[in-house]
Formats: sequence, C-alpha cells, structure tokens
Amino acid sequence: FYGLSVWFPDVIKHLQADEYASRVKIHHNERIEDFTFNFTLENQIHRNGVFLNDRFIGMKFKAVTFIDSSFFNCYFEDVSSVGSSFKNCTFLDSFFYNTDIDDAKLTNSRMINSSFHHNKTGCQMTFDDDYSAYWVYFVNFLGTLAVLPGNIVSALLMDKIGRLSMLGGSMVLSGISCFFLWFGTSESMMIFMLCLYNGLSISAWNSLDVVTTELYPTDRRGTGFGFCNAICKLAAVLGNLIFGTLVGITKAIPILLASSVLVGGGLVGLRLPDTRSNVLM
Repeated sequence: FYGLSVWFPDVIKHLQADEYASRVKIHHNERIEDFTFNFTLENQIHRNGVFLNDRFIGMKFKAVTFIDSSFFNCYFEDVSSVGSSFKNCTFLDSFFYNTDIDDAKLTNSRMINSSFHHNKTGCQMTFDDDYSAYWVYFVNFLGTLAVLPGNIVSALLMDKIGRLSMLGGSMVLSGISCFFLWFGTSESMMIFMLCLYNGLSISAWNSLDVVTTELYPTDRRGTGFGFCNAICKLAAVLGNLIFGTLVGITKAIPILLASSVLVGGGLVGLRLPDTRSNVLM
C-alpha cells in the first residue's frame, strides 16, 4: 500500500513528462533578423539557427534547447531560462543583462566578445513552470478523498458480512484493481484507478485493525497490536524504497508484486480464526 502510494503520483508525473515531450516543436535552419522576443518560448528545439541583431527582453525560455545555433550582436535583458540550454552554440558581440543564463546552461558553447552583467541568482522556477509539482499534491488529495466512501461502507457492513469476509474480499478486489493498472496509458485512467484502489483497500485496513484487536486476549492486546503496527511501518519504509527506484523504469514489477501480495494476503485472511467469538466471551 505504501509503496504504491509513492509510485502512483510519480508515474502520473512521468506520463505528463512524456506527453509534454511528444508536443515539442522543432525548428531547423531558421534565420531571424532584427526581431524582438518579448514573450515566452516553450517546449521547443532550435537546430542550426541564426539570430542576427535580435533582442530578447522581459521573456522566458521554458524547456527550450538551442543546438548548433549562432547569435550575432544579440541583446538579452531580464531573461529567465527554465529547463533550457544552449548546446554547441556561438555568441558573437552579444550582451547579457539580468539573466539566469550561466555556464551550466551553455554546453560546449563559445562566447566571443560577449559579456554578462548582473546575472540573476537563485531558482527561477515557479509552480506555473512546473505544473506537475502542484498536480502531484492534487492527485494525492483525490486518492485520499476516495477513502471516505470505503470507510463508510466498512463501518456499516463490518458486523453484517463479517471481519474476515470484508478483509479477504477487500484485499482481493484491490489486488485485481491494481493489476488493471497495467493497461493504464493515460493520466486520467491512472488517477481513476488510484481512487478505485484506495477506496477498495481501506476496508481491508479497517477490518485488519478490528481483527488484530480482537485476536489477542485483553491483557496482551496492546502489545500485539503495537508489534503488528511496528512491522507495518518497517514494511512501509521498504516499500517506499523499492517502489521509488522503479519509477519510470518498469510497470511490471510494481503491479505484479502489489497485486499478487494483495490477492495472496486476502486469501490467507479468509483463513484467519473468527474473532467475534472473542468479543462475545
């Protein structure tokens, strides 16, 4: 559960990045002369371009890459370059004032009779620039909100259908829903599956808490419940470490691992002793 909680938002962020990259605009062999850029350039690649007597004023480069391009007598003022770079470019008689363009963004580029003055310092990125950072929090909120109906259902039906039936059924259903993540190719589908998974699995959590509490005699109940929770937190740390390393690499291992453990755990849960008799006694 904790491993998937880490994996879900990062996979969605990875899907966003792939979609963003698929919409990149590529410009070849362009020549722009005596033009003023005072607007945002976003998600573009410029190859073998020539910029002559151009002015870049009060603007932003966002995910823009210049490759093998030349800038002759160009003027840069109040420019921010988020996720942008200049590779194998040449700057001749160019002037930079109040920009964040530095050596880290100038890869194998030549500066000939060009100068920098009052460079910007610190991070220039905002939530508008990295919308996915905000989106991760919103996705987590939606996943948490989906827990509410599962809590209501488990509270109403816990005694009617039994702790073990709810525990096993919830885990098996959440394992099945987890398996269908394999077919999630879009951001909206992954968010829907996240909400479905959280809504189904919370009943198993609630049933497990009740079963664990009722399983032990009263004089050992606190120790038993505390020990089980300590093991749970240890598994949570391991789950975060394991699943975190698989983001953007493969979907197979997280999905198969989580779904098989959930289904297997649900089937084992059905074989636990009935604890309602302990309460009656």
